[in-house]
Amino acid sequence: MKTNFFIILIFLSVINPVLAASEEVDPPREKFVVVIDAGHGGHDPGNSWNGFKEKGIALNIALKVGAELEKIPDIKVIYTRKSDVFVTLAGRAQIANKAEADLFISIHMNGHKSQAQGTETFVLGLHRNQDNLEVAMRENQVIFLEEDYEMTYDGFNPNSPESYIGLTLMQEEYLDQSILLADLVQKNFTNINKRVNRGVKQAGFLVLRETYMPSVLIEAGFLSNKSEGTYLNSASGQAAIAESIVRAVKDYKSSMNLEMLDHLEANPPVELTQEPEKAPSDVYDGITFRVQLAATGKKLDPSPRNFKGLVEISRNKEGKLFKYYYGGTSSYSQVQDLHAKAKRAGYPDSYIVAFRGDEKISVNEALKTKMK
Repeated sequence: MKTNFFIILIFLSVINPVLAASEEVDPPREKFVVVIDAGHGGHDPGNSWNGFKEKGIALNIALKVGAELEKIPDIKVIYTRKSDVFVTLAGRAQIANKAEADLFISIHMNGHKSQAQGTETFVLGLHRNQDNLEVAMRENQVIFLEEDYEMTYDGFNPNSPESYIGLTLMQEEYLDQSILLADLVQKNFTNINKRVNRGVKQAGFLVLRETYMPSVLIEAGFLSNKSEGTYLNSASGQAAIAESIVRAVKDYKSSMNLEMLDHLEANPPVELTQEPEKAPSDVYDGITFRVQLAATGKKLDPSPRNFKGLVEISRNKEGKLFKYYYGGTSSYSQVQDLHAKAKRAGYPDSYIVAFRGDEKISVNEALKTKMK
């Protein structure tokens, strides 16, 4: 009996490695990294109205957002601060850049001498009106609390309109994605929290200028409005605001096709009607327009079976992501047709990108070049 037992043990020890080797194990996927930035902190209190302090409320909301996102297995959360400490604007951006984050979300509270109320979410850009300029000026003044701020920010003066005139759109590559996230945040604030919607706006925020990923700055309400300030200072109000931000991140992540790409190979290709070629009249010399379908950490074969029957798929590694493009043309009208095809094929969140040679440029910049 003992002999048989040892024979069985030897047999199992031999076949187990073979069985283990025969099992296909998928390599671990890189996580979707979200950096949560609680505005102000330490000796920078931010807005203080009616006894409400921005730095504490922003931190509470940031921690609630992070705690919910940390429950999602394939999301990694990084905080620029988790306590009442001072972090420079450049330091906040450096944290996000070092982490090669997929999203940067900066949380703030607004203030105004009037009884203004409502939420607004900003992406980087030149201010469109005086109100946007004033908000950016107010938030950027924190650099006066930093040592050597003139050198760190290349002589930028938060109180000088001329400094903003010279502010280039450093984040133009990520503008579409930033606007998408900002729009999702605002819709949730409006539809779920029933807050007044002040819209998605552009302004020159230094903390957004320094980041190299889709980035937004959220003004979650006005502490100067006593009713809204009371709401933002309450545990229930902070939880509601945090939940809307969390939902926006989830929806944004899904819209980038990160999960959907995992299952593309199982989907049958879609047959698309081939339309006759037309000679384009709007060819831009040296420019190639493409349609970006997805960005993901997963490397896929750019074949039609993996992209719902679409042909002419190209793959490019940018940072830690693989980006998948459909088509390639110097005609803007043709790429608009390709974009429409991509949407019909099942890519509603695809968008047009432009290249000058191998350099990725904004579509606006491409359209400013001379046509043949």
